[in-house]
Amino acid sequence: MLELMKRRTIDLLVEQFWKRGYLTVSRKFGTYLPEPSKIGKFDVDVIAKYKNNFAIGITLTNEDMGDALIIDRLNFLATRQTKYTNKKVLLFIGVPSALFGNAKIIVEKLEPEARKNIRLFPINEQPVVQRKSSREKRTTLFS
Repeated sequence: MLELMKRRTIDLLVEQFWKRGYLTVSRKFGTYLPEPSKIGKFDVDVIAKYKNNFAIGITLTNEDMGDALIIDRLNFLATRQTKYTNKKVLLFIGVPSALFGNAKIIVEKLEPEARKNIRLFPINEQPVVQRKSSREKRTTLFS
């Protein structure tokens, strides 16, 4: 059950990347894409690319917000640069809607250099309601 919730939050984060024109290069729980490698000593959920610009995506949970090393983790990931061109890499952070205010407070505590590279998004964890298809709605009058 926990893995299913984590997969859903990563899917919602990937949707945020797609809305901004990014293509997913690697992601956790992906069917066809490889799993992203660790950056430094930290796990990441998504790596994406828009033209020649890269972005890292992570999702934060309630346990992550209470972690003492969260500020170090965010500072480290937000100040990454590409290997050869030294372009800054954006950090997309997906946070459940209930924790969004706390996440903004944590981001404000970061260094100004790191704060510029962070994009914070609320993730709505509401279950998806499936609609009946138009075929299922029709009733058969004659058979």
